[in-house]
Amino acid sequence: MSLIYAEFSFSYNWKAYSLTTMKYQVLERIFNKPSFQRKFERLELDENLRILDMSEEVQRFAAQPEEVILGKDVRLSFPEFIGLEDILASILKGEQELFELAGIRRDSEHTSSIYIDIYIINEQLESYAENRLIVLIEEVTERLAIEHKLAQKYHEASLLSTTLIAYKNYMEQVINSMADALLVTSRLGIIKKINFATEKLFGYSKSELIGQPISLIIDDYPLFQNVLQKDSLSQQKFSNIEVVCRSKKKEKLLIAFSCSVIKQIKTLEDIVYIARDITDRQRREQRICAQYAITRILSESQSVKQAMPKILQAICQTLGWDLGELWTPSEYITTSLEQANSNVVLRCVEIRSTRLVSVREFKAITWQTTYNSGVGLPGRIWARRSPLWIKDIANDDSQRSQAAAAAGLHGAFGFPILDDNKIIGVMVFFSKEVQKKDTELLQLMVAIGNQIANFIKCKYTEAALVESEERYRDLLENANDLIQSVNVYGRFLYVNRAWEKTLGYSKAEIRNMNIFDIIHPDFRPRSRQKFYNVMSGENLEQVQTAFITKNGQTIFLEGNINCKFVEGKPAAIRGIFRNITQRLLAEEALRHQQEQTKLLLQNISSPVLYVPPQKLNAIAKDFANVTVLFADIVGLSEIAASMSAMQLVSLLNPIFATFDRLSERYSLQKIQTVNEVYMVMGGFPVGRSDHAQAIAHMALDMQTAIALFNSEHHQHFNIRIGIHSGPVLLGIMEVEKFNYQSWGETVTLASYMESQGIPGQIQVTQNTYERLCNEFMLSKRGEIPVQGGGTMTTYLLMGRK
Repeated sequence: MSLIYAEFSFSYNWKAYSLTTMKYQVLERIFNKPSFQRKFERLELDENLRILDMSEEVQRFAAQPEEVILGKDVRLSFPEFIGLEDILASILKGEQELFELAGIRRDSEHTSSIYIDIYIINEQLESYAENRLIVLIEEVTERLAIEHKLAQKYHEASLLSTTLIAYKNYMEQVINSMADALLVTSRLGIIKKINFATEKLFGYSKSELIGQPISLIIDDYPLFQNVLQKDSLSQQKFSNIEVVCRSKKKEKLLIAFSCSVIKQIKTLEDIVYIARDITDRQRREQRICAQYAITRILSESQSVKQAMPKILQAICQTLGWDLGELWTPSEYITTSLEQANSNVVLRCVEIRSTRLVSVREFKAITWQTTYNSGVGLPGRIWARRSPLWIKDIANDDSQRSQAAAAAGLHGAFGFPILDDNKIIGVMVFFSKEVQKKDTELLQLMVAIGNQIANFIKCKYTEAALVESEERYRDLLENANDLIQSVNVYGRFLYVNRAWEKTLGYSKAEIRNMNIFDIIHPDFRPRSRQKFYNVMSGENLEQVQTAFITKNGQTIFLEGNINCKFVEGKPAAIRGIFRNITQRLLAEEALRHQQEQTKLLLQNISSPVLYVPPQKLNAIAKDFANVTVLFADIVGLSEIAASMSAMQLVSLLNPIFATFDRLSERYSLQKIQTVNEVYMVMGGFPVGRSDHAQAIAHMALDMQTAIALFNSEHHQHFNIRIGIHSGPVLLGIMEVEKFNYQSWGETVTLASYMESQGIPGQIQVTQNTYERLCNEFMLSKRGEIPVQGGGTMTTYLLMGRK
């Protein structure tokens, strides 16, 4: 082995120091260490550790340089030898070859610190009989500094690597815990990475997606590809791009993508997709649109045949289905069906399809197909009287399965049209897609089916009434009295010739008019109340009202009103009136003459009689258009029993203070607060046309206020609210009294709506419902009993549209 020797600075005579007698392996250990050019200083010691010889610069490495003198003990200048006597003795005896002292620090006031390594070896010179100790001293300051820097760099690199690994693990956990799906693809659309939400959303495993093109799950990928190929893509971020996708089961999903491009190396790019499933949101929006469209169709249609095709078309367009059918045992849907369900034969009477599907052959087969009860999709729905969902009609309906497959139809559902559990028809819808069962949609369709049934029943009832009225038309046409018949919505069903002649309206104008359009504004509120009283079963005689003729004149009428009921429900309100305008004018003239005579007699009478003024509270004013709200805090009595009166007042003050602010915000009149009952009136003392809407807004805000109060004060209060609209007659000075029983039926009904309401709900009457239905969401509760016998229909106010 070749030895690498460092440069020695020995300036004096070397005394025939022979390297050949040294042990080569010891010198190799000293001199063959990898390093820079190395320089050693030397000391030669005897067995008593006295200095026998030394190199020129050895003193600068000593702790006490002045003690580095020949013949002196080396321990005086190099204290590191203290305590090493046994080790040095073993080296002299040849028992140990080498001893090292590494990294010894030397400090100086004038220079910076230095570091040295000391090597001690044994050597026998030929000219001496005794062994000597050779001490080699090397300065390693620069080397240690380099080693320290390298160690620091290594430590920093190790720390950075550990940090990067930890950050990578952290990001992996974040990505896998994301609720939104994440995909990373190459510029060509090859999937490189996904998270757990992606697997859950699309139904594919990680191994099934990695390495596959993203077009596997995106239907509209060409659109994506066109966007991604734009040169500006690398500088842009795209958010909420709605794309139709497919799951592993081929179910249709609507996904909102946010995309961004991440540059790796020069030309290498990755595309990151964040995907959010908005299928449910789209379905909710579609269902709201469907409900609105069907309600509008039913309100605008004049007949059943006019409405049914529009309803099929509206459901297809708003809910995304491709074909709709109407099945019924008769030539067309009607309520007059014999319930021999075991022998019923269903046939299709209406078909509507979108432009996205070509189903000419399927339609032709459908027109020729009939189903018995319990057979096929329409027959099974008819027999079950409940909705049915078919994932793929091609595998279910034997009679039309081949035609459905040829037309590309798969998903299907249907629902019955029920009138009080009496089935009158079935609606069936088809889709090109395989559709997962949607229970919420079926529930919505059941409600729509009941709504359609009520419309059909109403229209056929109206038709029957018109036919019945024809029997009496000849008699009525020749009568001198004004005779009219209107439906429950106030639309004219019939007027006689005397009515037309007196008021001057044509038949075409009458068909588009409402009874309340021609009633004089001063009589309209009380007439509307009487209208509802008649529908409740009350017969009114000697009713006085005033109509406005076509030329703007006012005529006064007197007569009686009654209501015709069909199956216990009001169908037509009929009135017979005589014109008393001339009589009233004559009476007014007579009264005026009597007052003139009385005034003349008073002028010729000598004593002046004093007539005391009337008390203000005896004056009454008719507020014909008002809405009254009663609110009751449910459960307050139980809570009040566990606290003092002062504690109860302190607890209730924030609630009623909030209610007072709400009444001021909506310009409503607070009437009185008694215990937990809160009463507000809209349209008083200043009349307003939107009094019902203002009361509705306040009622909804009161519910919100109670919820916030419960959250802040850890309470469980519930509020029950009742609302009614109508006329009210009360003393001007009696407003502040809580004797609302004397104010009339409007206030009484509002109080009854509250007392018979549901905790946490807002119950309104039919009158209030008609004022709110266009701007608010209401749900029909049904009929509730009223005092004195009978029932009335009520609704629950759910929210704003």
